[in-house]
Parts: sequence; structure tokens; C-alpha cells
Amino acid sequence: MNIKTLIIDDEKNAREAIKSILKYEYNDIQIVGEANGVYSGLEAIKRHKPDLVFLDINMEDGNGFDLLNRLEHIDFSIIFLTAYDEYAVKAFRYSAVDYLLKPIDTDDLDDAIDKVKQQLGHATTNLSKLLENLIPPNEKEKKLVLKTSDSIYLVDKNDVIRCEASSNYTQFYFSNRQPILVSKPLKEYDSQLCELGFFRSHQSHLINIKHISHIEKRDGCSIILSDNSQVPVSTRKKNALMNLFD
Repeated sequence: MNIKTLIIDDEKNAREAIKSILKYEYNDIQIVGEANGVYSGLEAIKRHKPDLVFLDINMEDGNGFDLLNRLEHIDFSIIFLTAYDEYAVKAFRYSAVDYLLKPIDTDDLDDAIDKVKQQLGHATTNLSKLLENLIPPNEKEKKLVLKTSDSIYLVDKNDVIRCEASSNYTQFYFSNRQPILVSKPLKEYDSQLCELGFFRSHQSHLINIKHISHIEKRDGCSIILSDNSQVPVSTRKKNALMNLFD
């Protein structure tokens, strides 16, 4: 039986490396397609109906968990790809869903594919265990810890309207308090907040989707938020933004 396999990774070199190994080493792996992000990955899954998906965790338009949360049914096995995410690695170990650290070791790949062959048909059960480990029951109530040079703030994520890069600092804007300037770059919050309903609209801007008032499509594209602030949308993020509302 051929295992229909899809590769989702925003790095072309990473996709090519996996394809090369799979084609050379495994006669029963049939590569049916590839994708470079969350939204192209969703389309590829619907089109190809794979048995196995190699799924990168951190991508340009979101992460692998964003993709999985947008699927109504998950009837395929998953091998996650990660470069450094120790928290995710711990969750994988407790969930029977496999992962590979980049760069990929061929022995680890052998072990992962052997597990997939044994577990085909049980993907949904294994994934639900993973999501339980990754997303605690009280995640919606989780507070953000923001540290400035002289204070530590605990804030509700729902009160955050947007974040804006300011050199190596990040300015947080709120619906119920004055802005807070945090001594960390915006990229430090990107992955964490995108899992909590935020969207990176631009290199310098991260916005809370719940605070979107409307989108201006004239003269490029921009987002109007609940405090009437206007945030630009970069050209490469425009399609991802529109896909959020499909």
C-alpha cells in the first residue's frame, strides 16, 4: 500500500531535502504534493486527501497548530517538523504523535515512518492527546506577562488591541489602559500571540483579530481596529488576511 504523503514547510530547501530522502529510501511513500504555509497547506490537504503529512511548526503565515485547528476532520497521520520548540517536543513525547528535529536525521525519520505505519487509522486519537498537552483547559483565561525596565504587568490578552515594533522594543496598545513599552522585539511575541488569535499583518505590526473593525482594500490594504487606529497589511500577508474571513 502506498502512503499518500504531503509536505508543508515554508522553507523550500527543507521541502526538497525531505522529498529527496523519501524518494530515495521509501518505495511505499507516494509524495502527492507540497505547500509553503498554513493556507496553501489547507488547500493541499483538501485536494490531495493525504495519509501522512509532514508539518512544519513555525511558518510565515502562522504555525502548524493554526492549520490543524482550521480542519473539521483530521484523518491523516502527522510528523511535525521543528527546529527548536522544546515545549512542543515535550507535548509530542506525551502524545504518540511524532516529530523530527531539523536538520532531519535519517535514523529518526525511519523510526517516525515506522510509527506512522503502525498507527495509520488512529491519527485523530493521537492528535487529540497532543492538543490536550499543548493547549491547557484554561488557555482562554491565560494572562500575558509583560516586563518593562521597572515593572511587570499581567494583562488579559483580550484587552490587547495591537502590538507595534519599535526598534528592539514592542509597544502594546490596549482597550482599557495606557500603552506599555516592553523591552523585547516583536518577534518574541509572534508565535505565542498568533496561537491566541493574533495576526501578523506586517513586519512591524501584530493585531488582535477580535479588535478588527473593518478592512480598507483601497490604496493597498489596511486594517481599522476598535480604537480607530489604522495598521498596514503587507503585500505578502494580504491573501492570508482575506483567507481568515472566508
